Amino acid sequence: MRPPASTGACSDSVKRVGLTPSPGGPPSRRSRERRAYQFVLAGSAAATVAVVGFVLALVDVIGFGIPFIAAIVALVCALLFRRAVSR
Repeated sequence: MRPPASTGACSDSVKRVGLTPSPGGPPSRRSRERRAYQFVLAGSAAATVAVVGFVLALVDVIGFGIPFIAAIVALVCALLFRRAVSR
């Protein structure tokens, strides 16, 4: 179903969203804070999975693969967090 055609008066206030990056300068402070917060959440979840996974792997419940991958994800999130807040 097609959306109704605009009359032109309202089309100036509608922002089109696409896959191309928007022109302009660096991201705003709010977007950098949000991105850093998301890295903290993802990194802490991955670190928790890594620690619990390593403990379970030591008692031979699971293998070392999942904890190792989770530790790498946590490290990448930590590096991206530092990059996001250092700008």
